[in-house]
Amino acid sequence: MPDLENLISAEREKMEKCLEHFKGLLAKIQTGRAVPALLEGITVSYYGSETPVRQLCNVTVPEPRMIVLQPYDKSIIGEIEKAVSASNIGVNPQSDGKVIRLAFPMLSEERRDESVRHVKKIGEDTKTAVRNIRHQFINQAKKMLKESEISDDEHERYNEEIQSLTNEFINEIDKLILNKEKEVKTI
Repeated sequence: MPDLENLISAEREKMEKCLEHFKGLLAKIQTGRAVPALLEGITVSYYGSETPVRQLCNVTVPEPRMIVLQPYDKSIIGEIEKAVSASNIGVNPQSDGKVIRLAFPMLSEERRDESVRHVKKIGEDTKTAVRNIRHQFINQAKKMLKESEISDDEHERYNEEIQSLTNEFINEIDKLILNKEKEVKTI
């Protein structure tokens, strides 16, 4: 029945959004390396509107543990420094009046372990969200079966399909967790 096909398609989209959100969260976790994604969410008041730092600067990574910000408008260097300091990304911005350098310290073993625990926690939260999407679909399919909109065979087939889809996303999340764990543990 096309209703369930559309429903499965909508559930896939929701699961993809969960996965994309998870990838965004992973990008912001410190690994001891300088990654421009760490600057996501940092904004500066520029001519009355909150503007992302990455739109106000040329962002480069000249060394594995350094990000260099070169503002297009030199008059806002102080504002960018304040925003980076207030962002809690774990660095002290250093400016020479032309560029801002963000030197990332090596992570201690304790900090690495803490980051791995955080990765696993957000991974589990994402898996729970994916399973909740599956659960909503199953409830919808049960309702359709109860109202005789679909047959028992269709109900079984769609339940298998949504379980297969769920397993696919859970496996992808597990792979991402393992990759990030390796990245965090690598010195």
